[in-house]
Amino acid sequence: MNDLLIFYTDDDEDDLSIFADAVDSLAKDVILQTYSGGEKLLNAIAHSPPKPNVIFLDLNMPGKNGFDVLTELKGSEENNDIPVIIFSTSNEPGIIEKCLALGANFFITKPVLMKDIIKAIEHALTINWKEFTPDRKTFVYRL
Repeated sequence: MNDLLIFYTDDDEDDLSIFADAVDSLAKDVILQTYSGGEKLLNAIAHSPPKPNVIFLDLNMPGKNGFDVLTELKGSEENNDIPVIIFSTSNEPGIIEKCLALGANFFITKPVLMKDIIKAIEHALTINWKEFTPDRKTFVYRL
Protein backbone atom coordinates (compact mmCIF):
# COMPACT_ATOMS: atom_id res chain seq x y z
CA MET A 1 0.00 0.00 0.00
CA ASN A 2 1.24 3.49 -0.83
CA ASP A 3 1.92 5.94 1.94
CA LEU A 4 -0.49 8.83 2.32
CA LEU A 5 1.35 12.16 2.06
CA ILE A 6 -0.11 14.92 4.25
CA PHE A 7 1.02 18.54 4.39
CA TYR A 8 0.02 20.50 7.50
CA THR A 9 0.57 24.21 7.90
CA ASP A 10 0.26 26.14 11.14
CA ASP A 11 2.27 28.99 12.64
CA ASP A 12 1.96 27.55 16.16
CA GLU A 13 4.81 25.12 16.92
CA ASP A 14 2.77 23.42 19.67
CA ASP A 15 -0.09 22.76 17.24
CA LEU A 16 2.36 21.35 14.68
CA SER A 17 3.78 19.02 17.33
CA ILE A 18 0.35 17.90 18.59
CA PHE A 19 -0.79 17.21 15.04
CA ALA A 20 2.37 15.19 14.35
CA ASP A 21 1.81 13.15 17.53
CA ALA A 22 -1.78 12.48 16.47
CA VAL A 23 -0.71 11.36 12.99
CA ASP A 24 1.97 9.10 14.51
CA SER A 25 -0.75 7.24 16.42
CA LEU A 26 -2.79 6.44 13.30
CA ALA A 27 -2.95 2.89 11.99
CA LYS A 28 -2.42 4.15 8.43
CA ASP A 29 0.91 4.53 6.65
CA VAL A 30 1.18 8.30 6.64
CA ILE A 31 4.02 10.63 5.78
CA LEU A 32 3.54 14.04 7.36
CA GLN A 33 5.32 17.19 6.28
CA THR A 34 4.71 20.28 8.39
CA TYR A 35 5.21 23.92 7.48
CA SER A 36 5.25 26.91 9.80
CA GLY A 37 3.52 29.31 7.42
CA GLY A 38 1.47 29.68 4.28
CA GLU A 39 4.35 30.88 2.11
CA LYS A 40 6.45 27.85 3.09
CA LEU A 41 3.61 25.49 2.20
CA LEU A 42 3.06 27.08 -1.21
CA ASN A 43 6.80 26.98 -1.90
CA ALA A 44 6.94 23.28 -0.96
CA ILE A 45 4.04 22.44 -3.24
CA ALA A 46 5.61 24.35 -6.11
CA HIS A 47 9.03 22.70 -5.71
CA SER A 48 8.64 19.23 -4.26
CA PRO A 49 6.88 16.53 -6.15
CA PRO A 50 4.96 14.46 -5.38
CA LYS A 51 1.98 16.55 -4.49
CA PRO A 52 0.37 15.81 -1.14
CA ASN A 53 -2.72 13.61 -1.01
CA VAL A 54 -4.32 16.11 1.34
CA ILE A 55 -3.50 19.45 3.00
CA PHE A 56 -4.52 20.44 6.52
CA LEU A 57 -4.48 24.23 6.74
CA ASP A 58 -4.70 26.63 9.68
CA LEU A 59 -6.37 29.97 8.95
CA ASN A 60 -4.81 32.44 11.38
CA MET A 61 -1.18 32.82 10.36
CA PRO A 62 1.01 35.88 9.80
CA GLY A 63 2.00 36.69 6.24
CA LYS A 64 -0.02 34.50 3.89
CA ASN A 65 -2.91 33.35 6.04
CA GLY A 66 -5.05 30.29 5.38
CA PHE A 67 -7.53 32.24 3.25
CA ASP A 68 -4.68 33.49 1.03
CA VAL A 69 -3.22 29.99 0.69
CA LEU A 70 -6.63 28.46 -0.02
CA THR A 71 -7.36 31.08 -2.68
CA GLU A 72 -3.99 30.50 -4.34
CA LEU A 73 -4.28 26.70 -4.28
CA LYS A 74 -7.83 26.57 -5.60
CA GLY A 75 -7.02 29.18 -8.24
CA SER A 76 -4.12 27.12 -9.55
CA GLU A 77 -4.76 24.69 -12.38
CA GLU A 78 -1.90 22.47 -11.18
CA ASN A 79 -3.03 22.27 -7.54
CA ASN A 80 -6.77 22.89 -7.34
CA ASP A 81 -7.44 19.14 -7.15
CA ILE A 82 -5.56 18.72 -3.84
CA PRO A 83 -8.13 18.35 -1.04
CA VAL A 84 -7.75 21.15 1.51
CA ILE A 85 -9.02 20.60 5.03
CA ILE A 86 -9.28 23.70 7.16
CA PHE A 87 -7.99 22.88 10.65
CA SER A 88 -8.74 25.96 12.72
CA THR A 89 -9.69 27.08 16.20
CA SER A 90 -12.58 29.02 14.67
CA ASN A 91 -16.13 27.75 14.50
CA GLU A 92 -17.69 31.03 13.37
CA PRO A 93 -20.38 30.49 10.72
CA GLY A 94 -19.08 33.38 8.57
CA ILE A 95 -15.57 31.96 8.47
CA ILE A 96 -16.86 28.46 7.73
CA GLU A 97 -19.03 29.84 4.90
CA LYS A 98 -16.08 31.79 3.47
CA CYS A 99 -13.89 28.66 3.45
CA LEU A 100 -16.58 26.69 1.63
CA ALA A 101 -17.00 29.51 -0.91
CA LEU A 102 -13.22 29.63 -1.51
CA GLY A 103 -13.16 25.93 -2.36
CA ALA A 104 -12.02 24.21 0.83
CA ASN A 105 -13.03 20.56 0.89
CA PHE A 106 -13.68 20.11 4.62
CA PHE A 107 -13.63 22.10 7.86
CA ILE A 108 -12.49 20.85 11.27
CA THR A 109 -12.55 23.02 14.36
CA LYS A 110 -9.45 21.95 16.29
CA PRO A 111 -10.55 19.62 19.08
CA VAL A 112 -9.06 20.08 22.55
CA LEU A 113 -8.49 16.45 23.53
CA MET A 114 -5.86 14.33 21.77
CA LYS A 115 -8.29 11.44 21.28
CA ASP A 116 -10.67 13.82 19.47
CA ILE A 117 -7.86 15.26 17.33
CA ILE A 118 -6.92 11.72 16.27
CA LYS A 119 -10.57 10.90 15.56
CA ALA A 120 -11.01 14.05 13.44
CA ILE A 121 -7.85 13.37 11.40
CA GLU A 122 -8.82 9.70 10.94
CA HIS A 123 -12.27 10.72 9.72
CA ALA A 124 -10.83 13.19 7.21
CA LEU A 125 -8.43 10.57 5.87
CA THR A 126 -11.26 8.09 5.24
CA ILE A 127 -13.13 10.45 2.92
CA ASN A 128 -13.03 9.53 -0.76
CA TRP A 129 -12.03 12.96 -2.06
CA LYS A 130 -12.67 12.04 -5.68
CA GLU A 131 -16.36 11.49 -4.91
CA PHE A 132 -16.95 13.84 -1.95
CA THR A 133 -18.67 17.12 -2.75
CA PRO A 134 -18.93 19.42 0.25
CA ASP A 135 -22.13 21.24 0.98
CA ARG A 136 -23.43 23.06 4.05
CA LYS A 137 -24.35 19.76 5.73
CA THR A 138 -21.23 17.72 4.97
CA PHE A 139 -18.54 20.43 5.03
CA VAL A 140 -18.05 20.68 8.80
CA TYR A 141 -16.74 17.82 10.94
CA ARG A 142 -18.92 17.11 13.96
CA LEU A 143 -17.60 15.20 16.97
